[in-house]
Amino acid sequence: MKDIIKRYSNGEITVVWQPTLCVHSGICARGLPLVFNPRRRPWIDATAATTAEIVAQVAKCPSGALSIAPAGLAPPAHDSDRE
Repeated sequence: MKDIIKRYSNGEITVVWQPTLCVHSGICARGLPLVFNPRRRPWIDATAATTAEIVAQVAKCPSGALSIAPAGLAPPAHDSDRE
């Protein structure tokens, strides 16, 4: 199975999502629904909350499917949901 990695940036940080690790607990969507909305495409909007709020919510991800990278160190944003 191909490992897919998706990135969503707000200019300060990049939210990195690895769908193959996701256990779909919904903690992200319940905790910060303006950012994490699985019914929307793309499902992550990293501009919908402060960087601190996003970092705090991503830290609660039980599977490690969500992580944070500094925007300048992450590869260019790519979201295959838009393709």
